[in-house]
Amino acid sequence: MRRTALLVSATLLTGLLPFAVAGPASGADDPAPVPVDNFEGEIPFANPPAEGIFTWGSDTDDPPTLELAARDDAPQGEKVLSGTYDISGYGGFTHDFAFAEPAHDWSASKGIRFWWDGRNNGKKVNFELKDGGANGEASELWTTSFTDDWTGWKQLEIPFTDFTYRTDYQPVGGIDQVLGLTEMWGYALTLPVGVQDQFAMDGVELYGKADQSLRANVVTDAAVYPVEEGRSAAVKIAVATTGSAPIDEPVTVAYETAGGTGESGKDYTPVKGEVTFPAGTASGASRTVTVATLRDKAGENAETVPLKLTVTGAKAPAENPQVVIDAHGLPYLDAKLPVKKRVADLLSRMSLAEKAGQMTQAERGALTTPGDIAAYDLGSLLSGGGSTPTPNTPEAWAKMIDGFQLRAQATRFQIPLIYGVDAVHGHNNLVGATIMPHNIGIGATRDPQLAYETGKVTAAEVRATGIPWDFAPCLCVTRDERWGRTYESFGEDPALVESMETVIQGLQGAPSGKDLKRNDKVLATAKHFVADGGTEYGSSTTGTYTIDQGITKVTRQELEAVHLAPYQDAVDRGVGTVMPSYSSLDILGDSEGPVKMHADAAMINGVLKDRMGFDGFVISDWQAIDQIPGDYASDVRTSVNAGLDMIMVPYAYKDFHKTLSDEVTAGRISGKRIDDAVSRILTQKFKLGLFEKPYADTSGASAIGSAEHRAVAREAAAESQVLLKNAGGVLPLKKSQKVYVAGSNADDIGNQAGGWTITWQGSSGKITDGTTILEGMRKAGSAVTYSKDASAPTDGHDVGVVVVGETPYAEGIGDVGNGNDLVFSAADRAAVDKVCGAMKCAVLIVSGRPQLVGDQLGDIDALVASWLPGTEGDGVADVLYGKRAFTGQLPLTWPKSEAQLPINVGDASYDPQFPYGWGLTTLTSVPGGGTSALKALAVAAAVAEKAGSETAGRAIVTKARLLVQQKMGQTITAASAKPFADADHLLLTGRYAQAVAKLTAAYRAV
Repeated sequence: MRRTALLVSATLLTGLLPFAVAGPASGADDPAPVPVDNFEGEIPFANPPAEGIFTWGSDTDDPPTLELAARDDAPQGEKVLSGTYDISGYGGFTHDFAFAEPAHDWSASKGIRFWWDGRNNGKKVNFELKDGGANGEASELWTTSFTDDWTGWKQLEIPFTDFTYRTDYQPVGGIDQVLGLTEMWGYALTLPVGVQDQFAMDGVELYGKADQSLRANVVTDAAVYPVEEGRSAAVKIAVATTGSAPIDEPVTVAYETAGGTGESGKDYTPVKGEVTFPAGTASGASRTVTVATLRDKAGENAETVPLKLTVTGAKAPAENPQVVIDAHGLPYLDAKLPVKKRVADLLSRMSLAEKAGQMTQAERGALTTPGDIAAYDLGSLLSGGGSTPTPNTPEAWAKMIDGFQLRAQATRFQIPLIYGVDAVHGHNNLVGATIMPHNIGIGATRDPQLAYETGKVTAAEVRATGIPWDFAPCLCVTRDERWGRTYESFGEDPALVESMETVIQGLQGAPSGKDLKRNDKVLATAKHFVADGGTEYGSSTTGTYTIDQGITKVTRQELEAVHLAPYQDAVDRGVGTVMPSYSSLDILGDSEGPVKMHADAAMINGVLKDRMGFDGFVISDWQAIDQIPGDYASDVRTSVNAGLDMIMVPYAYKDFHKTLSDEVTAGRISGKRIDDAVSRILTQKFKLGLFEKPYADTSGASAIGSAEHRAVAREAAAESQVLLKNAGGVLPLKKSQKVYVAGSNADDIGNQAGGWTITWQGSSGKITDGTTILEGMRKAGSAVTYSKDASAPTDGHDVGVVVVGETPYAEGIGDVGNGNDLVFSAADRAAVDKVCGAMKCAVLIVSGRPQLVGDQLGDIDALVASWLPGTEGDGVADVLYGKRAFTGQLPLTWPKSEAQLPINVGDASYDPQFPYGWGLTTLTSVPGGGTSALKALAVAAAVAEKAGSETAGRAIVTKARLLVQQKMGQTITAASAKPFADADHLLLTGRYAQAVAKLTAAYRAV
């Protein structure tokens, strides 16, 4: 997320910034304006937290340039703040007030104003304030915007009443959601995207006199009041003030039922009147207005009865509340009917606009107003990574989503929203949730039952916060470790990915969908269809990405064998939704060239829906249709005709809704295609039981982050640890040993959880509840000394443990070449050198992909691939101290150098540092017996294969693998690595005899 604003002290600058031209008077009794900044040079350009003006942006190209420029036409003084910009992501500038100074009280002013040199580019500029909190970095963000649609200097006046609470991001989760104006810290401007231009600004000042309407508000306890026909709705009207002070002037509220689709005297009894809150009334005092509805015998759509409020003496509600008489007596509302009949009945009643709404998904923080849910008949909302309520608690999530569902009740057919979230390794947006290892670690466990259990825990925690839909699992087959999404994959072998798809049943329950109504199940999403893990390095055209969202070039045979296979399994398992990839697919030999997956009708309609028989619905990725060549109408038309059923248009939901309707009206998208899409969406909503129970069932909320759930994550963390080297039996550690712990990732919950944790990119530090690896070791061992940079004396210790690796990232931001590489940081390398040079040592690599150990490998006694183990560092400690044996296996090939990439099991040339499937064990006894034992195991494997006994087959091959690994030791060669890796693929495909034969070949090659 971008940096946000801070504000300079008005009181400090009052005597410093003379004005050449007085601002326009806003009223006869208004006080003189209070200067904030005249940009004459008193405030320096600096970096936070130093006092000054600074820029920021989504990457190195996005921050604007700034200067204090002398201009003859400067509205105030001689200089103005000016700059240039060319922004692809986001960018802007902040004015930061010194942290040592107190916050500023602006409650006596009406608003803030400044001069802007218009460029008439028609672009929107966001203006943001920081209010309350300890300082500018721990305050609340309040935002508004203006459109640059004029030329030359113009003074913009923005009343404080125009600012709204920013819902997509709050630096500390927000405070009280009240613009108090008594502790102001900063301002920032976010400049337009997609235009290369310049700007100039001058004379920031406070203006006007505040009145009670800035401090007192009339509110209702809800915006929508659904009520069964014949019953009464109670609308509570209250007065609230900033700081909760009593009102100092009377407030009156006149009310009247008027308008709506309900008929006065037939559907409801009209009401009209007035309530008064006398001066001195306490903040929060309320009055109740009752609206009675009338019963008849006919089945009907929902009908609205707005209650018009006219307020004197305070700020009126942003919208009038409305009573909604529930739809009743219609077939689609009958839960006893088959889902297919309910869908057909509802679809037959819907207008084109209502159908278009069902196909539209918006980001919850991007709603212009919550009323847009009903106004556009929205079918879905989502929380992008880090898009959370304030506070970020289970209760707040449920309350927020219930509020959105309440809005959907104001539509004709009261079709509930389906709310989606990326819970890709637990309910990872929620502070305090159980965070599982990322998929790459789950793949390392080779444990389908454990994958199921992690899905089960995730579903229970997600659904308990009111969310019925999870954008998981990722079924990508990662083929190049330079990809920033490597850790989202279970591994490089499609057979391994398929074996881990038990997670779908953990999320959804039975393949038939019969369990989706349960309060501990969610709709799953297979993503990203198809071949996103195969993109070619250097093929991406998205910003500074190098591989993510690029082009996958494969033969038809490779596509089927490697990338499509996991999706057929997901369809067979009844997965409810599928999400296409941002990437393009180039099938070699078909002469079509690269095709964006969101536009690939042959793959979505032809393969996924027709050939595979997928009967759920296809949801686009975030703004992904914008990457399809052509204008916006073409993007919409192409994607929907290609088979997309719901489009994730986080910010463009209004444009999409209109464009989709226009395309259908013009005949460029058929009504049949729309009906198919909407039917698929409604089917899943009915299966989820949302029509009967649209609101959150929080009965399972007490289990979020519970000991029982964390035990599953702890087991997953333990089983995911892969022991790559263990010279001299350094591991497991003994409780009697004095252990020296160092490294950047030993004591950092954020680093060990990785990206997609609390925020999209994740972050270092204590970002959520859990146990770090160091904390787990301290509980498991008797004597542990910790020195992050290994600066503490090393004398007197028996063994060292250095925990190194990556810091969090997500998607293309983490691509190698985009500011990332596959080697240890200088600090981590130094820590390894110092500790391993002083004592026997074990090095743990906490990362989302293999790291190049290089020449340090010889100095390291034990090496562990810890992946991204999540919040339960106890699981890592369990294997380090021998409470559990190391049993994990590499889910992808560990390369010797970046020059080898991509390198994967099955390659003709294969000479890795450690082969796919490698994983030493600390079991008390490893099978022995050499070639004679392997011969016996080969016979047993053939018997197990013929009998179809997976349990026996896996056990036999595992014995053979451990025997072979013991001989291979650290003398891994290309001759032994290739058959060894091939054996693990054969095991996963049920060919146990061939697997043992390959392992025998590896044994003989040593």
